[in-house]
Amino acid sequence: MDLDLRKLRYFVAVADRLHFGRAADELHIAQPVLSRQIRALEQDLGASLFIRDRHGVALTDAGRQLLADAGPLLASTHAVRRRVSVAARGSRRLMVGFRAGIPVTPATRAFEARHPDVIVDVQRIEEDDQAPMLLDGRIDVAYVRLPIDETGLRVTPLYTEPRVAVLPAGHRLAGKEELTEADLAGEPLVWHADPNTQPTRRPHPNAGYLVRGVDETLEHVAAGRGISFLARSASVFSSHPDVVYVPIPDLAPDQVCLAVAASRTSPMVDDFYSAAQAAAEITAECGNYEMWQLGGDAIS
Repeated sequence: MDLDLRKLRYFVAVADRLHFGRAADELHIAQPVLSRQIRALEQDLGASLFIRDRHGVALTDAGRQLLADAGPLLASTHAVRRRVSVAARGSRRLMVGFRAGIPVTPATRAFEARHPDVIVDVQRIEEDDQAPMLLDGRIDVAYVRLPIDETGLRVTPLYTEPRVAVLPAGHRLAGKEELTEADLAGEPLVWHADPNTQPTRRPHPNAGYLVRGVDETLEHVAAGRGISFLARSASVFSSHPDVVYVPIPDLAPDQVCLAVAASRTSPMVDDFYSAAQAAAEITAECGNYEMWQLGGDAIS
């Protein structure tokens, strides 16, 4: 039985809203048509996907499983369309995503030396971009920082790097040469939405500001709204006159990985993987800042 992608998109619309009427409006179809399509999908799968009663609409266990699997599958179809469109224009292009502070130039130069006919583009991505942009084909391969939702992805560790504490310039500990986690315990933390991704084991109250990216983090810290943590390489290339970076050796290190959609099979991507892994070996030996200075000559 082939899974009907149109029915799957209809299912996701209802599952996201848990309301047939609103989902039908969003899809620009009549509600009875949507209900028939969902019933047909349930018959195709041999499982009930929704519980419908006077209290509303809820997902069954089967529905929750399908919703978890549907995202990467639908994103993969978008990625196929993007790659076919690029191929139809007669161009060979590799889009590489990267998080702030991660050196990309050494690997891209080494790759370009082996593939002079391929145009390599790079695009900075934020934490919440990592998985979606890989799955839907907006980027082909990406340097990512953990944690990341690995569903539908192939994630390969490259190296780790230490973190630094990000403090307002007037903070009582801003002049220290280094800090411990205990020094900062209880400080309000400027972080993104998921507290489980915090690298510290010490308790920190949420400062109440959900940030997206390094620049927003620095602005909130500079304003005295809390402290934060960054990978050392991100701090090297991001400065702010009202922010101080202090090493914090006992903090859990940042893990840098290379990621690609699991469904993506391409010799071109495999070659970039090889270039990135060679560059990572040098990064581990001399550190990220020196890696940028090398400019990729050591691995080309």
